[in-house]
Amino acid sequence: MKFLGVKQVKVDVNELLVGMFVSGLDRPWSQTPFPLQGFYVRDLEEIRELKAHCRHVYIDMVKGKGPVETNLKTLAPRNGGVKQPLSRAGKSDRSKIDVGPLKIRRNAYGPVEQPLGSEINNAKQLHSRVYHAVTEVVSQIGNGDSVPISETKRYASDMVDSVLRNPDAFTWLTRVKEVDEHTYAHAVRSAVWAIVFGRHIGLSMNDLNTLAMGVLLKDVGKTRVNKKLLSRADLNQDELKEFEKFIDHGVEILRTTPNVEPRMISVVKTHCERINGSGFPQHLRGDKIPLLGKIAGIVTYYDSVVNARGQAQPLAPSKAVAKLYEMRDIEFQEELVVEFIRAIGLYPTGTLVELSNGEIAVVVEQNFARRLKPKVMVVMDALRERLDNPRLLDLAELEERHKKMVESSRTLVDVEVVEIARDLEPGKFDIDIAQIRDQYLFRQVGKTKKSLFSFLKRQK
Repeated sequence: MKFLGVKQVKVDVNELLVGMFVSGLDRPWSQTPFPLQGFYVRDLEEIRELKAHCRHVYIDMVKGKGPVETNLKTLAPRNGGVKQPLSRAGKSDRSKIDVGPLKIRRNAYGPVEQPLGSEINNAKQLHSRVYHAVTEVVSQIGNGDSVPISETKRYASDMVDSVLRNPDAFTWLTRVKEVDEHTYAHAVRSAVWAIVFGRHIGLSMNDLNTLAMGVLLKDVGKTRVNKKLLSRADLNQDELKEFEKFIDHGVEILRTTPNVEPRMISVVKTHCERINGSGFPQHLRGDKIPLLGKIAGIVTYYDSVVNARGQAQPLAPSKAVAKLYEMRDIEFQEELVVEFIRAIGLYPTGTLVELSNGEIAVVVEQNFARRLKPKVMVVMDALRERLDNPRLLDLAELEERHKKMVESSRTLVDVEVVEIARDLEPGKFDIDIAQIRDQYLFRQVGKTKKSLFSFLKRQK
């Protein structure tokens, strides 16, 4: 039957198989431990979890043409023929790597505390101060001066508080790249992803602060590396070894800096290690890499591929997620990769997407209970013509409305509901994400009378 715009089949939970895509439950998603509104069944443990909460589920029979299959089909079982990427050591097999299970505290910080409109002003001011602090640190290191670590430490803690109150607010402010400050922007974005991830798995406040500080300062050692090596992708072996010394340089800088905790330095030292030993500088394996170092490695990798430097081609978020998943149990711990995907969703805030009706939109706010149904701002029609007045769509609200129509009908009906068809690579269309952001955020904070152009002028 045609249900909510996709072909779905009602399946008893006892008939579930690994590889099926669960698109609906017989109860609200918020009453289950499944954080995504729709997911591939990856193993028997997830089937047992579904049996514990549901009697039947809905299976999507046509996923594959849309983004979920093309980007998450890698969540199939390991014998499903997924091509594995080569590690730095040239091995693509998944030999057993000893890693302990994560101690995850679900909903440790409860639901989002502040609405987006309330938190965005705080996040905007904080974002500016964090950029200034990180820039000052790197600048003074480059000049051989002492490092103003206390200010950065305070802002790292403030970042944690902001993300705990509303993850969307700070995430929005990381989406617009400062093209002449790539390293700084990368550090701040990565820190935000790390805090969002840490919030999701319930890290303690102390761990969140340590993680944020470590990720913010993970690249300070690059101030002692030849700048030509930072912007080139085709390094030979000797150049690669020289580049990789930035880790040791950073550790040395921070160890001689007052008030820097050893655990924070550990994040800097281990964020380029990989669980199969292919990382650097120590080639650590498995749980010899501390948890915060593993998390820092994942968020750093993710941000580096969706916000590529220079001429490198950036990836759409879902493709970056797919690449991460292919690297599970090779370079990154599988459980951590899965939880990171669940934490940020397929379509993070600021993602450019194509809707099922052909329109182009920007994800402007998450629905943390239903990750595949965020709020989006439609900016182009199906003919790829710009809209003079972008319109806001709440995909979750639209689906609920259509669901009620279906349930109230006595006969089977075809109902097309707008949903995300796929996400797009950054720069696919000449869309000014900053402008869309400002239009939406102005609406949220009630500043509809304020000119967008005067705002942008002040920011220059």
